Amino acid sequence: MTKPGEETIYDELMNFFCSVDQTVEHVRRSHPGEWRCKKGCADCCHAVFDISFAESALIENAFRKLNRPIRRRIEKRAKEALRLWNDMIASGRDPGKVRITCPLLDGNDTCLLYQVRPVNCRTYGIPVEINGQTHVCGRSAFQPGTSYPSIKFSRIQARLLELSLHLNPVSGMKRFPIAASILAAP
Repeated sequence: MTKPGEETIYDELMNFFCSVDQTVEHVRRSHPGEWRCKKGCADCCHAVFDISFAESALIENAFRKLNRPIRRRIEKRAKEALRLWNDMIASGRDPGKVRITCPLLDGNDTCLLYQVRPVNCRTYGIPVEINGQTHVCGRSAFQPGTSYPSIKFSRIQARLLELSLHLNPVSGMKRFPIAASILAAP
């Protein structure tokens, strides 16, 4: 059950996701030869990243609406993913060099909560600028040293933080692995 005001923030977050998706689509159309994302490619579903409080709340909300058998399968995978995440953190390994399968990925390499997938998933196949450095999926054909339009991830993170703080002024700055979001859902 959502709390008062959550639906409005969820609507704002989904509208924000729509604008991110439009930007990604623009880059895809502008560089079709470099774009390699397609149904069945799940490289981004093994990347290690955390998500904002708002994205986490949206995933929790959508997860609760899934039928019980699917939720139980996802929860089992989430426990393993969270164990691997905690091992990575404890060992000090570089998250960029670790692969952990997203618990929302089904056996057909399809996201079970695709409509509410986080921004990292939405932007994975195109150039993204993080802390002044451009990153891109290794399976794409974007060439190093060539100029491409890139998404300024700091702007995206700033908007996600704003939405997160509207949801919860105390906990809104926290970030979570997707597995923790799933396991937090009642």
